[in-house]
Amino acid sequence: MWLLCRRVLPRFNEFFSILEPYVAAVSKSSAKKISNQWKVGLQGILDAYLGKCPEKFVYEGKEYTPKSFMASLGINLDDYVSITSYTHHPFYTAFAVEVQDNWRFPLSYNLPMDEMMQIIDNAIDNGYTVAWGGDVSEDGFTRKGLAYAVDAKSAQSLSGSDMARWLKLTADKKRSLIDSLGCNVPEIVPTQEMRQERFDNWELTDDHGMHIYGVAKDQNGKEYYMVQNSWGETGDYKGTWYMTKAFIAANTMDFLINKNAIPAAIRKKLGI
Repeated sequence: MWLLCRRVLPRFNEFFSILEPYVAAVSKSSAKKISNQWKVGLQGILDAYLGKCPEKFVYEGKEYTPKSFMASLGINLDDYVSITSYTHHPFYTAFAVEVQDNWRFPLSYNLPMDEMMQIIDNAIDNGYTVAWGGDVSEDGFTRKGLAYAVDAKSAQSLSGSDMARWLKLTADKKRSLIDSLGCNVPEIVPTQEMRQERFDNWELTDDHGMHIYGVAKDQNGKEYYMVQNSWGETGDYKGTWYMTKAFIAANTMDFLINKNAIPAAIRKKLGI
């Protein structure tokens, strides 16, 4: 799917500032019947900022349609499943994660947090990648290419500030402080209860999708997932983010994985 991305990123702030009031005007219309022209106008805005969806394109000297390109990849979509981890539904069952962006309502298999993380590790160890969706609005997700599940109480102590000062800092200043601490940032130990509480309170949000493709260690031996972002060569690592395992465990909404990357014992529990 990365091959079809535009080389120039759209100006999303401007895009949404135009798109949102347009959609709101249609949805809140007092007219008894809305004309079909609203669809034409909406498509015009999408095409202006994202470009028209191509009917055909050329890749490595061969012409494709989007459907024929998909067919050429040899990917069986039935091999892919979505994984999540919450306690408001039974484990080892599937449910549609109740968030606004999940407008298609596909089902995700629900697992305990430790087994959710086992799947990611097993996938990477066996040459698979993970299409990850989760929360990148947390203070620990920096724009330099790092992401930590920051323990705020310990972080403010290391920085020489008190908690009151830490809480008053803007998000940008907190991230600058986290960047200055680097790999010495203290982290929380995520728990199942913590994930559920944050989901119930709308703190754990599905902000962004990224691509987990490897594991790396820092000078202290801490492991990070190597995650490809879609923001071009942003950050210190040319578009790759190094996200700690604690950050992923705490902030995963769900992820898409080839079912063959799931450990056999977990697959048996899921019946797939």
